[in-house]
Amino acid sequence: MSSLPSLRQLRYLIAVSEKLNFTQAAESCFVTQSTLSAGIKELEATLGAHLVERERHSVVMTPIGIEIVDRARSLLSEAEDLSEWARSAAEPMSGLLRLGVIPTVAPFVLPTVLPALRQRYPSLRLALREDLTGHLLTRLAAGQLDFALIALPYDTGNLQVKPLFDEELRLIAPADREADMPREICKIDPDELLLLEEGHCLRGHTLGGCGLREPRTRGMEATSLFTLAQMVEGGLGLALLPEMSLRSDILSHMKLVSRRFSEPRPSRTIALVARSSNARQESFERIAELIVAQAPLHLSDSANWGGTAGQGPDSDLHEHENLERKAS
Repeated sequence: MSSLPSLRQLRYLIAVSEKLNFTQAAESCFVTQSTLSAGIKELEATLGAHLVERERHSVVMTPIGIEIVDRARSLLSEAEDLSEWARSAAEPMSGLLRLGVIPTVAPFVLPTVLPALRQRYPSLRLALREDLTGHLLTRLAAGQLDFALIALPYDTGNLQVKPLFDEELRLIAPADREADMPREICKIDPDELLLLEEGHCLRGHTLGGCGLREPRTRGMEATSLFTLAQMVEGGLGLALLPEMSLRSDILSHMKLVSRRFSEPRPSRTIALVARSSNARQESFERIAELIVAQAPLHLSDSANWGGTAGQGPDSDLHEHENLERKAS
């Protein structure tokens, strides 16, 4: 039987592919450069293939080296899942758990979810990463995250997806434009619609919800929901915001009004995702249940838990909502 590459050698190769520098790759692996170089040479000898081209001032991955790095990431991810499964079998909600959350969800869900997690599972250590959906899913597939909290629709490939709840997207406008706000989403003027920058899934949800297939070219885009709301308050246009953001304190000092659309209402689905080889399935289920139990504190009765947006009960909220905090 031919010899097989070790996980350590594969980890060295991945580090070299990421850094394209042997010194930096060795530092990231906490080994000496000579140890890392020897490991790469042993891996090449084992596989019978040239994986890295070494020049005096540069490092280049060969085509087969690039392919092996992709496969090595999957192997390491599955090996880590195997190890984690063995550790978590006795006590699921313990140890380190790495959770990714998108920026349009994190500020509104985490403030209630994190204290509940700490209280209910004191042995669990949570490491959080806030990032765009694409980046989180890449890290998840590479084994750098255990779970990710994202918004659908989004192409999740072969990941395990657990929808948690749906929430509506609502139109916001400056307070002095309340009378001009359209009730039907098809009547929004595309030239007035402000968006988050490329990479935010809410951008796609907004465009899709309004029936727009191509982004506008006005050159005004926001990096966060807070900035987007400020742009609206400043009279630059209108925007669609998730209901949970309107229920938070972030926008309470702004002079904005929101409107709930008539049917069909635009919405998004908040979901927890994990690798199909996820070894912490019980933890996955428990965290999903806890998020569903806590998130309704932010949402109206119009939110549909575990179903399809638009089929739940109507909101008790008024059609127009003044987001400026009242003294009372």
